[in-house]
Amino acid sequence: MVLSSRRDVLRGAGLATLAGAAGGLASGTVTVTAKPNATPSSTGFLHGVASGDPLPDGVVIWTRVTPTPTSAPGSGTGPDVQVTWQVSADDRFRRVVAKGATITSATRDHTVSVDVRGLAPYTTYWYRFEVGGQASPIGRTRTAPATGAAVASVTAGVVSCANWQAGAFSAYRHLGDRDDLDVVLHLGDYLYEYAPGEYQARDVVVRPHDPPRETTQLEHYRRRHAQYKTDPDLQRLHARVPFVVTWDDHESANDAWSAGAENHDPSTEGSWTSRRAAAARAYAEWMPVRFGLDGRLYRRLGFGSLLSVSMLDLRSYRDQQASSPVDPGVDDATRTITGSEQMEWLLDCLSSSDVQWKIIGNPVMITPVRFPSTLSMTELAAVRQLTGGTGIDGVPYNVDQWDGYTADRHRVIRHLRDRAIADTVFLTGDIHSAWACDIPADPLTYPVSGASVATEFVCTSVTSDNLDDILRVPPRSASLAVESAFRAANPHVKHLDFDSHGYSVVHVTPAALRMDWFALDERTDPASPARLSTSWIVDAGTQRVRRA
Repeated sequence: MVLSSRRDVLRGAGLATLAGAAGGLASGTVTVTAKPNATPSSTGFLHGVASGDPLPDGVVIWTRVTPTPTSAPGSGTGPDVQVTWQVSADDRFRRVVAKGATITSATRDHTVSVDVRGLAPYTTYWYRFEVGGQASPIGRTRTAPATGAAVASVTAGVVSCANWQAGAFSAYRHLGDRDDLDVVLHLGDYLYEYAPGEYQARDVVVRPHDPPRETTQLEHYRRRHAQYKTDPDLQRLHARVPFVVTWDDHESANDAWSAGAENHDPSTEGSWTSRRAAAARAYAEWMPVRFGLDGRLYRRLGFGSLLSVSMLDLRSYRDQQASSPVDPGVDDATRTITGSEQMEWLLDCLSSSDVQWKIIGNPVMITPVRFPSTLSMTELAAVRQLTGGTGIDGVPYNVDQWDGYTADRHRVIRHLRDRAIADTVFLTGDIHSAWACDIPADPLTYPVSGASVATEFVCTSVTSDNLDDILRVPPRSASLAVESAFRAANPHVKHLDFDSHGYSVVHVTPAALRMDWFALDERTDPASPARLSTSWIVDAGTQRVRRA
C-alpha cells in the first residue's frame, strides 16, 4: 500500500519476486536430527506448523526446525537435519495416509515445505513433523472439493495488512476460534519491512520489529518472517486452517514495481534486483505456498463447481507508478499492472465455465474511485496519507491501485461486459478500510444507464493504521463525514468504513456470496473482543452488492 511519499515520513521499501529462486524453494521435503544437548526452549519447532494451497488431491504442509540453539532464523548456520512428516485421517495418527522424510539445512533457513499428494478430496486431515524424537505441534488441514463436484457452500476467512508494530493479532485469534472455515485468504502485507519507529500504531510501537532495522537483505527478511510466526494467534490459525496467500508491497518494500520501489534507494540500500530476490526467497521459504515451475506466484485454485480463487501478483510485473493522477501515463495503453502473461491468464480464469463464482484475490483496489471535492484540507491530507493518493477532484486518487493503470482495468471490464460474464467478485486488501462496491462498465453513466460488470469487497487491516488513527480521533467520529463524501462522489461505492481493524469472512453458496466484516474493539489488546460490523451480499447473476 502507498503511504504517501514515505521516504519523507517513514522509511519503507518495495516488493519482490524472483522467478527461479522462488519456484525452486517452494517445493522440497525435509529431514532433521536433534542435538543431544538441545533444550525445548531454544530448539525444535518454535515457529509452529502451517498448510496452504489446497487441491482436491493435495496440500502444502510447512514448518521450521531449530536444530541447535545457535541455528536462529537468518543466521545461516546449523547442521543439515532430517525431518520426518506424517499426514493422518484422524487426529491421533492411527490412520496415517502419507508420510516421508526430507533434509533441511541453513541453505533454506531450516524451513520445511512438503507438497503432499494422493489425498482424498474435501477431506479433513491432520499432520505433524518429527526430528530426533521431538514432535511438532499437530496441524489440521482440508483438501478442496473434487473438480466439478457440486458443493453446497464454502467459507473463507479474509485478511490483509497485519503490522506487528501496530498491535496484537487478535483478528487471527477470532478466526482460529471458528470451526466453519475451509480456507483463509491472505491478500497481502502479511508482514511489514519497516524498522522500529518507522510505522506503528498512532506513532506508538506496540511491539518492536526484529531485526531492529528496515529489512533489505536475506537475513533481515528471514528474521522478520520468523518473528511474525512466533505470534501465538497466528501460529494457532495456521495450524487449524490452510492459507491461500499472495504478496503486496510490504513483503519486500513500499510501492514496489518490477524494477524498483518508492522506498528503495540504490545508493544506500544496494541493488533492487538483489533486494527483491532476498524478499522473494524468504517468502518462498517461510510461507505454505505452491509456486509455479517458473516461480510464478499467481495461480488458480478450484473448489468444485461452486467457485475458483485466482490469486493475483500485482507487484512483480507492473510498470512504475504514474507520478500523479494527471500524469498521461495513467491512461497509457502500454503500461501494465499485471504484465501481459498474467493478464491473459486472468482473462482465461474469468472466461472459465467450469465454476459459478470467479473470486479474484486482488492485492490493490480495482474499483474506480475519485476524490470528493468537499473534503477539508485536514481530511484531504489524512486520506492522502492513508491511501497514498494525490487527490485531485474528478481524477483517480491512488495511482498505486488499478486507478493508475486504466488500460489494464478497461481490458478486464470490457472482457466481463462483452462476454456477459456473471458472478465475478474481487476480494481486496491493501487500503486499511472496508468497502463494498459495484464495478461499473462506465462510472460516468452509472447507475442510470451503466451496468455493473462485477463487484468488489475490501477487507480492513488486521492492525495497520487507518483514518481515525491518522486524524487522532475516536473511531466512527470524524471519518463519518469523509465516508459520506466518498460515497456521494462515487455512487457505485455502497459501503465504506475508514476506521475499523479486524477480519472478514466470506460465505459462498450457489445463490449468493456474502461478506461479513468483524471489527476489533482495540487492536493493541491481545484479548480484544470482535463484533460483526456489517454484512453485504452479491446475489447470483446480479453483479451488484446489497446490504444483508
